[in-house]
Amino acid sequence: MHEPTALVPVRYFAIGGRGPEDVVADARGRVLTGVEDGRVLRVDGLTEPAEPRVEVLADTGGRPLGLELLPDDALLVCDAERGLLRVDLTDGTVDVLADSVAGERLRFCSNVVALADGSVCFTVSSRRHPLEHWIGDVVEHTATGRLLRLAPGSDTPEVLLDGLRFANGLAVSGDGSFLVVAETSAYRLTRYWLTGPRAGRSEPFVENLPGMPDNVWRGSPDGPIRVALAGPRVPALDLLHRTAPAVRRAAARVAVHAPFRPTGTIGVLAVDDTGTVVHHLARRHSGFRMVTSVCESGGRLVLGSLWERGVAVCELPDPK
Repeated sequence: MHEPTALVPVRYFAIGGRGPEDVVADARGRVLTGVEDGRVLRVDGLTEPAEPRVEVLADTGGRPLGLELLPDDALLVCDAERGLLRVDLTDGTVDVLADSVAGERLRFCSNVVALADGSVCFTVSSRRHPLEHWIGDVVEHTATGRLLRLAPGSDTPEVLLDGLRFANGLAVSGDGSFLVVAETSAYRLTRYWLTGPRAGRSEPFVENLPGMPDNVWRGSPDGPIRVALAGPRVPALDLLHRTAPAVRRAAARVAVHAPFRPTGTIGVLAVDDTGTVVHHLARRHSGFRMVTSVCESGGRLVLGSLWERGVAVCELPDPK
């Protein structure tokens, strides 16, 4: 793993809503995000000297998390309360694409990507804990996360991978042959093969990460996969994960009711399609906490957070 270099902040912008959990940039550099009250926002001018412009595009009626832009002026949304949604960005219409799998209601949908064949793959972080009790799943280490696929024209997802440890961010390889899935509480990225002789199989892609991977983002097939690190590794949590399930369940019951404040240590990784770390950016004692997403816009990095009421803009590192 690379020695970290400084994550250099440039500006911070309040956007009129709490918890811009995922951030994605469109072709014009505008940043889209979803906030706690259900609104989907578009922020323009983040890298300009003037104040950015915030526009409300839609209201999902739930809690939008992971986003994926589509070429037909639409947006895929993983909603923690309503399932997998499609938002028409021209008029704000919200359609439910899937809200259950194998008769079980989808809860805690996390991140989503669209594939070249028209299918959609998305993650479910936990089948046991809802979003508001996310820390309970991280503590309990339930391994109930899933990777799902929705075929074109279908409303019934199929399960590609089960038993993931808080499945989170999702990205496609440059050639479309595999997916990269972030497993937050396992500190790793997992590869799931879509094509080739290993299609349908999974394997570790990058392990022993220096923090908890959350959302991941890829701006172009030849660009790196950027990984937001929501928090540093916690030695006590690592020890707890090796205890008996009953001990972890008891600890989780306490954790969901205990006061929580994220640490000031944040980070961003970039990896290529071989699993090589291109760079590791980190900042201690940051005023902007719990970085759950990252994208690139106008030659800068834009950070989102489940905790904050705005987004942060940071320096883009020099290419290696």
